[in-house]
Amino acid sequence: MDNSTRTKHSLFNYFFGIEQMIKKTEPLGQLPTTANAYRNFLKMAWPSALESLLVGLIGSIDTMMVGTMGENAINAVGITNQPKFILLAVIFSLNVGVVAVVARRRGEGDEAGANHTMRVAILLSGLLSLFASALGFLFARPILEFAGADVVYLEDAVTYFRILCVSIVFTALNLTINAAQRGCGNTKISMRTNIVANIVNVIFNYLLIHGIWIFPEWGVAGAAVATALGAVSACLISFATLLSKKGYLSLMRRGSFKPTAAILRPVLKVSSSAFIEQVFMRIGFFAYAKIVAGLGPTPYAVHLICMNILNLSFCFGDGLGIAASALVGQNLGSHRPDLSTIYGKVGQRIAFVCSTFLFLLFVCARHGLIWLFAKEPETIALGGTIMVIMAFSTHFQTSQVVLNGCLRGAGDSAFVAATSMVSIALIRPILTYLLCYPMGLGLSGAWFSLVVDQGFRFIAGFSRFSSGKWTRIRL
Repeated sequence: MDNSTRTKHSLFNYFFGIEQMIKKTEPLGQLPTTANAYRNFLKMAWPSALESLLVGLIGSIDTMMVGTMGENAINAVGITNQPKFILLAVIFSLNVGVVAVVARRRGEGDEAGANHTMRVAILLSGLLSLFASALGFLFARPILEFAGADVVYLEDAVTYFRILCVSIVFTALNLTINAAQRGCGNTKISMRTNIVANIVNVIFNYLLIHGIWIFPEWGVAGAAVATALGAVSACLISFATLLSKKGYLSLMRRGSFKPTAAILRPVLKVSSSAFIEQVFMRIGFFAYAKIVAGLGPTPYAVHLICMNILNLSFCFGDGLGIAASALVGQNLGSHRPDLSTIYGKVGQRIAFVCSTFLFLLFVCARHGLIWLFAKEPETIALGGTIMVIMAFSTHFQTSQVVLNGCLRGAGDSAFVAATSMVSIALIRPILTYLLCYPMGLGLSGAWFSLVVDQGFRFIAGFSRFSSGKWTRIRL
């Protein structure tokens, strides 16, 4: 090995080596090599990252294809995002508990407990999503009016939202089954379901938005139907993964759907804190979107386009966060907090590399990325400015998602909830209003506040992870 190679190897170990990660961690058994640690993490992370990317693409594809009908169509689809997530908030919360508990049971070798947890979660997800679906369908108009929908696109928004509400049950069941599978480390299953959902969505977007071949021209409603068909397809495939007796999670073996205290207690312990987090997140995001919607149709359209791009970048962090959550939960279940800590740090280092790439992409290709969604020169110019601001949020965003994934996997969702309450529900909307209106920064002010929010959550998550308190939580 020549000197240059030895120097590069030493630098890699300094920044990414296992030896650097265990300085303050007392090993409790055999540790993986640096190569094996990264290999194990990436083996679980890449399907999750691709899955998250595909989920994000569903919304982005709708926006791109609907964008061919103009700015109002983009706004009609975009204004439904936060109301939809509010309706699904309780499902997201439930699934945080499902991932943590199933991962812990897998680490403990309790296959029956993992399957019982999965069955009860499916039952709860179905009942809760039915209620959310009916609520959204019946009150679609007042919900969207409160969200700040302009009268020029309100009717299209109501139609789009009601069709989405019909599909919420299928979306919820798909998400819950995939959460249980991820807890077991089966991240490729949810990736496959979302590949199919995206293919179905793209095909029917093409056929139904503009009325291709024998299909009717339904415009915005056609995009909603395409999304709903994708959700149904993904749900059916998710259930199909549970129909094999050989799978770790299976509906074909004898088991109970009874929600006993032993099953509900650990799930609700995590999910209740996650629900509080979701409530404050959705309040904050809703207020944030409502404030930006008041800036006018063009700034709001630019905002929605940039949020779509940011959400695609978030997918990389989300995939790493899902892998970190599962690995942390499984290793804590095996009484190896040292490995949980190491995999959390591995995720952080991978997140830094991904974020650096995204930073350069957002800065160098900003106008081209906006052009994919809209062709108006004014939209592209304003979007280019916002993309530069967005780029400075990437390292904070990706890292805090991984850190919070580690904490959730350990069952420390109460801390994540408290952080979200302060940062998303208070700091972001208040700062957005002050920067957008009294200080006159307009849309740029909204994105400066987003950078501050992400930075705060990164600092809080890093501090908590470094303290090691999360390793002592029992489920």
